[in-house]
Amino acid sequence: MDEHTWSTPAADEPQPVSKRGYDLIRDPLLNKGSAFTTEERQALGLEGLLPVGVNTMENQFNRIVEGLSHFKQPMNRYVELAELHDRNETLFYRVLIDDLPNLMPIVYTPTVGRATREFSHVFRRGRGIWLTPDQRGRFREVLRTATNGGDIRLIVATDNQSILGIGDQGAGGMAISIGKLSLYCAAAGIHPGVTLPISLDVGTDNATLLEDPLYLGWRHRRLSGSDYYDFIDEFAEAVKEVFPRALLQWEDFRKDRAYIIMDRYRKRLLSFNDDIQGTGAVALSGIMAAVRKLGGQLAGHRFVVHGAGAAGLGITRQIRSAVEAQGGDRYAVAALDSRGLLVEDADVTDVYKRDLAWPADLARERGLGGPGGRDLLSVVKAYRPTVLIGTSGRPGAFNRAVIEAMAENCDAPIVMPFSNPTDYSEARPEEVLRWSGGSALVATGSPFADVDYKGKRFRIGQGNNVFIFPGLGLGSLLSRAEYVSDAMITAASESLAGQVSQQELDQGMLYPEIGRLREVSRVVAAAVMRSASEDGIGAELDEDTIQARLDAAIWNPVYRRYVPG
Repeated sequence: MDEHTWSTPAADEPQPVSKRGYDLIRDPLLNKGSAFTTEERQALGLEGLLPVGVNTMENQFNRIVEGLSHFKQPMNRYVELAELHDRNETLFYRVLIDDLPNLMPIVYTPTVGRATREFSHVFRRGRGIWLTPDQRGRFREVLRTATNGGDIRLIVATDNQSILGIGDQGAGGMAISIGKLSLYCAAAGIHPGVTLPISLDVGTDNATLLEDPLYLGWRHRRLSGSDYYDFIDEFAEAVKEVFPRALLQWEDFRKDRAYIIMDRYRKRLLSFNDDIQGTGAVALSGIMAAVRKLGGQLAGHRFVVHGAGAAGLGITRQIRSAVEAQGGDRYAVAALDSRGLLVEDADVTDVYKRDLAWPADLARERGLGGPGGRDLLSVVKAYRPTVLIGTSGRPGAFNRAVIEAMAENCDAPIVMPFSNPTDYSEARPEEVLRWSGGSALVATGSPFADVDYKGKRFRIGQGNNVFIFPGLGLGSLLSRAEYVSDAMITAASESLAGQVSQQELDQGMLYPEIGRLREVSRVVAAAVMRSASEDGIGAELDEDTIQARLDAAIWNPVYRRYVPG
């Protein structure tokens, strides 16, 4: 590896291995299990430690798939895959990549939500690093020791407070960091050996966890105020020193903290917040795809974002930026929190929400003068949006009255109930299509089955951040970017929208097939690299160099031949 980028060795290039015997079998990055050849067993001290039969990776793959078929409950399949991940990473990623549409909902949302809740009860083996307030002053030492001098390039860190739509899950948030990195490796081909999941275990305010005798986390109330931000400061500085070439993804921080942390560190170390920036990019991409299908310009649409947390903030910012770039109205987006439309004359206490609020005069001009008439239905009726996005975590928020009002406003309303897991979705696709008379263009945050309505089959695209963050992360690293710029995120969004095929659009999809995720992630990464190069915040790259770096870096999970070394 050079100072910034890395190369994945060719599959036929022998790999020197220093470990022997059980030490080799117990290393998940090196273990092949029954696929060690007779020659490797003799050379590496494995004789007698495995059954004599030698399997191919295909044999092993078939055995794993057969075993998974016996588990009907998603959580049982999650545990089985986690155990495979912990003993043989190459095989785990082969299985995941080859059946991504079916297994992504297991290793990530929605199943990972339950895995996070039950983390201490299904715990098998430690993976990643937990940092607690008891280690203050020693974060650098802990990071160095725990990674054994590894060349870490990619970190996903969470403080566990706003996990998906289920809130504070304490130390169990590690399952989210692990899941996100699994998708980085599967989708973008980043080698698992350069990744690191981190749980910033600053305590929990979840009384159920604190009272649970099996809970494995730091059993205290959450840090707050200056103690919390001092903890984050020390962590960020430790990452900058110990892993100077790494990208850090901030994950599932509470909305107010997410906003502060993102802005504080975005130019101090290579980092981004997926809940804000990634969600904003993926939402904008789906809207762009819908506009492409309908014709016209993005700036000709009116938007309502229901939910003003981290995701709502990111989506509103991203849409505003794109609309203004086309000469449109900054206030084309109406943002609502749990109390209704955000307007400057209301009591807007969160600093970041003030940036989302409409001026009071504008609200009155658009028929939304009094605070009592600023609920979702009132806003939809008065403002007549063409695009409705949900990040509220309130199932049923997009009820029949709301969808029917949307359908009265425009011929083809764009409706995106993005909250996840599935049970938190603002509406189910079949409801949206039925209430809109089949006219709506629908995308969701969690996976939903196809919908049959009036003799037509509608395919439901999943507006999952996984279409953005793997390519954004890989492109940022390979471009040697100084920071993740807004232009790089917009480039990711535009390139994703361009990857939706005409056939997918005709079927009702606003996002590509999940099965195409690996090829799409490469396109997104290339777009990010071009943007960083053109804006002078990354290496100067021509198209041939961009593709060469991608070719060299992207890892394919196959077994290499081991030799003693």
